[in-house]
Amino acid sequence: MAENYTILVCDDEKEITDAIEIYLTQEGYTVLKAYNGNEAIDILNKEKVHLLIIDLMMPGMDGMTAVLKIRKTMQSGIPIIILSAKSQDTDKIMGLNYGADDYITKPFSPLELVARVNSQLRRYTSLGTITEPEKQSNVFCSGGLVIDDDKKEVSVNGESVRLTRIEYNILLLLLQNKGKVFSIDQIYEKIWNEEAFCADNTVTVHIRHIREKIEIDPKNPKYLKVMWGIGYKVEDLPPEGITSEETD
Repeated sequence: MAENYTILVCDDEKEITDAIEIYLTQEGYTVLKAYNGNEAIDILNKEKVHLLIIDLMMPGMDGMTAVLKIRKTMQSGIPIIILSAKSQDTDKIMGLNYGADDYITKPFSPLELVARVNSQLRRYTSLGTITEPEKQSNVFCSGGLVIDDDKKEVSVNGESVRLTRIEYNILLLLLQNKGKVFSIDQIYEKIWNEEAFCADNTVTVHIRHIREKIEIDPKNPKYLKVMWGIGYKVEDLPPEGITSEETD
């Protein structure tokens, strides 16, 4: 599992970074360490990193600011796990809003952290493999919304759209099965490969982000629809410029 993967651990408490390093190196990972957001970004500019573990409360640049900057300008696709002493749901939702893939509350079990690292890296290295077994094309579309899964590219009306890894996988799942409604639990279990437990906030936050990126009017979406009390689907629309009568 740990073949040539490099993990950056960022926490201003040296004891924590050292402890995490011990467990991750035992798994075979290469570990880099930083002690604030600025140091983490410096390392990401110089090194190929496959996963980032970052604390929220740090001097200088805090973790939340660093995550936001990384998602906007740098290795935007890498998995990010937030560590925090804050355990409120609002803090977790904020972390997901800023682009984190997972959130672990301190104090935490090192074995649980390792398990979550393994899980995130499995999804990272199999990006876009949630596909139909007998699919005949790696390009999926609905109206002007297109995913080229070979190139890992998303576009709307010819304009490129940047999604996080989780957002990409959710949209790919729905677009591959356009017209089919998936419940929140179904989406969570397929994308996170875990049993859904209180998954509503996690899924809805990512759905909202996808809409903000692919819809002209996110409050009146054209593509990604909610079926109240049931779940979400991507509408099965004809290609742009072709009317429904022409496709009949």
